[in-house]
Amino acid sequence: MPRITKKETMFRTRPPAYALACAALCLMQLVVNVLLVAYAGRFVPETALRWQIFSLAITFVLGVLILLQVPRALQWRPRRSIRPSRELKIERQRIARDLHDQVGSQLVHAMALVDGGSPAMRPLLQALEHCLLDLRLLVDSMDGDDDALSDRLARLRHRIQPVLDHRGIALDWNVMPAGEVPMPVGLPARELTAIVQEALSNVLQHASATAVSISLEPVRTAEGDAWRLRVADNGKGLATPEPTGHEAGHGIAGMRLRASRAGGVLELLPSAEQGLCVQVTLPVRR
Repeated sequence: MPRITKKETMFRTRPPAYALACAALCLMQLVVNVLLVAYAGRFVPETALRWQIFSLAITFVLGVLILLQVPRALQWRPRRSIRPSRELKIERQRIARDLHDQVGSQLVHAMALVDGGSPAMRPLLQALEHCLLDLRLLVDSMDGDDDALSDRLARLRHRIQPVLDHRGIALDWNVMPAGEVPMPVGLPARELTAIVQEALSNVLQHASATAVSISLEPVRTAEGDAWRLRVADNGKGLATPEPTGHEAGHGIAGMRLRASRAGGVLELLPSAEQGLCVQVTLPVRR
């Protein structure tokens, strides 16, 4: 990593002082030029020459200060995500701690009071378990604004794996690491992770599946490089006569909206095992 000099650190971390210095030099130069024009006939040649040299020196210093910023200006690129302020990060961490310590502990206590061996209490225990999972995923999502999609999915897997094991649902994980194709970060990563979370929620609650697979891989489309994210299960799929099927009110509209916000396209396809495959194709941002 290249070493940053003290001068570069000052210019990078104190832009107001830098701007004020440039403004002061411009003002000094303006005053000198006004004096030279207003009192041109009253100055002796030696005095006028000194003022002209002084104005030239100010111009030279101002030009050097501006040239120092040219390399940084040429390297500037817009951020892929909005950087939250330090105060916002602290407030998010406080809310996350309160949710985890207070609401989470209450849910764990409620789950301990439920008799898991009773068939009548089993739906209640599963509902509490799902609420606790959603809470933990919400707490995870409140941090790491610039995390890559692979990192967010890894945290999601850490949270969802015990629940899938408890329900007897096998998880096939195939998330490709980032290579030459840039991994989605920021807002696209957050929205795609939320889509995976919603798809897994549908699998747990409605699909009656015994296996689910999550894959993320780079693909080549007609528009260029893209990432393809898939969540597929072997459950009931969309062809269910019940009014509570996948398409009727289980977050499909929300997932489409999230995919659109991320800049991608969401498709609902039949999986290889007669279930449902939620697929999102996201063009790569260079």
